[in-house]
This record gives sequence, C-alpha cells and structure tokens, in this order.
Amino acid sequence: MILTYKPFILEYKHPFGVSSNTRTSTTSVFVKIEHGGKVGYGEACLPVYLGETVEETIAFFELAKPVLAKNSDTFSLHVIRKDMDGISLGNNAAKAAIDIAINDLLGKIANKPFYELMGFGKSEAMPTSFTIGIDEEIKIEQKIKEAKDFSILKIKAGTNDDKALINIIRKYTDKPLYVDINQGWKDKQMVLDMIFWMHEKNVILIEQPMPVACNNEMAWVTERSPIATIADESVKRYKDIEIIKHCFSGINIKLMKSTGLTEALEMVKLAKENNLKILLGCMAESSCATSAMAQLMQFADYIDLDAPELLKNDPFKGVMYKNGNVYLNDLPGIGVEPIELLLDF
Repeated sequence: MILTYKPFILEYKHPFGVSSNTRTSTTSVFVKIEHGGKVGYGEACLPVYLGETVEETIAFFELAKPVLAKNSDTFSLHVIRKDMDGISLGNNAAKAAIDIAINDLLGKIANKPFYELMGFGKSEAMPTSFTIGIDEEIKIEQKIKEAKDFSILKIKAGTNDDKALINIIRKYTDKPLYVDINQGWKDKQMVLDMIFWMHEKNVILIEQPMPVACNNEMAWVTERSPIATIADESVKRYKDIEIIKHCFSGINIKLMKSTGLTEALEMVKLAKENNLKILLGCMAESSCATSAMAQLMQFADYIDLDAPELLKNDPFKGVMYKNGNVYLNDLPGIGVEPIELLLDF
C-alpha cells in the first residue's frame, strides 16, 4: 500500500463560532492509499481544539508508511490499528484518515459499498441536524433561513447567557434543537435547571454540558434529566465508554476521535450493549470523512452529519442532502469521488 497526502484548507460559508473560539476555516490533510491499481481516500480533519497539528499529522503519516507496506498482503485493519497505536497513542485524526482510506480501498477492490462489505444493508435516509454557530442575532436569523430544508437544528452554546441565545433562536424557528455546550457549564444544579428549561423550549438532547472531569456530577444530572445527555469530549475511543457509561445516556461517535470506521463499529456495538443512545457526529470535515461516517447511519439514534453543507469548497462528492436528509449513494468503498479541480494530489 502506497500512501500520499495533501493538506487542504476547508473554508466555511459563515464564520463558525463555538464557546471557545470563532474560525473561518479548518485544515484537513487528505490521504490517498494505492494498491493494485485501486485508490482509497481518507481525511484527517484538524480543528484547533482537537490538539493535532498539520505538521504532527504529516510526521505520523511518514512513520505509518512502513506499517502499510508490511500489511499490504493481509489488509488486516485490526493489526494495522495496533501497529498505529504502537507509533503513537495520540494522532487519532491521522489514524482515522488511514483507516478510512483502507476501508475505501477494500470496497473498491471488492466493488462493494462499505456497508455491503461489512455485511449490513444500506441505511435509509436520515434527518441530520444543521449547526448554527454562536453569532450575532442578525447572522443567526440568516443561518436559520438558510437551513429551511433541515428539520432539526444544532445550537452551539456555552455562552455567558444561553437562555438569551435560545430565546433568539425561538424568535425565528420552533424546530427541535440539539444543544452542544462544549463543557461550558460547571455547577450540576445549574446544569439540571437549564436542562429542564431547555426541555420546555423543545431541546431534545444536550451534548457535553460539563467538563470531562465531572463524571460524578454528570451521572447525577443524567439520572434526573428529561432529555438525552450525550458525551462528546468525554468519549474518544472504545476504552472510554466503560468509564462514562453510567454518566451519560448516549455518546457522540466521531471518526476523528475513534481512529476511523473500524473502531467506530466496535463502539457502536459496545454502546448498544450498554443501552447508550448513539449520535453519529462530525467535526468540520469534508464529504470524504462525512460520507465514511454516514455508512453507519442505520445504527444511530441521531445524526449530526452536516459539515459538507457548511463548506464553500468541499473537495469531494459523496453523501447527498435533500430536504434535510442524508442519503447514501451506491459507489464502492465509502462512496466518494474527489473533485480534481479542487484537490490534486
């Protein structure tokens, strides 16, 4: 297997605000893995809060090349994952890019979509949430209008006055909301009070309301919450589920955290065994990684796979959006094609 890579700046249609920062772009490093005349594509999306730099990601890819060459005959993703973890315990996005690309490659070799290669059927279309970043009211109104085709909105909160933010949203829409706090709240009673207030405002789930260290507090909140509490920063990989399984009512699985599709599928199985709800999420990735994650839609209770709709220079064609729903195509592998005018390896 021969690996090549290329950094690429993904640009947003609007500045994207969360509780900790506002940004106009995110860098991804795309990978191409070639073997036997077939090509698989993957993506390492690197928002600042992930803590993984372009330079570190490229350095990891260079160290990974001998591992891929060694495993070219077997394509054992579990062995490759173990070897990748042996290189570094971090670099999850870089590992995800390689895992996605190999799964794409294997699908193309077999001429089957990923979901068929794995032995489960094609997912029906599902409604995804559409993310409204933190912004001034006039921009929020504009974003809500642009999201008219989407039946669910996701709100980035964790501001100095989240009630005011939700009330602004409610001036322009009554659609159900996912609310992502990004660890922004600290006091458990305040968290529970806000959850009950938001429940009255048709908020149907709340994501990572408290810091990662607050597992005991989150268990207390979840026991009393009228809506789903979803772990995001608190669960990155498979091993984290055991730690938080009694603290939240669900988990947000993201490929950039899970090191790719191989471990994401294992996380789905373990979550279901523990009666945890599953939100399939994304960071700011293109249609490449988003289409990979969408292969698992049938296992999800909720999906937040809108990232390509937020971009103005998506370099891949993949999943399709219609009336706020995500549709898979029938292409082999993860179902993507690069737009050569934008991305030339």
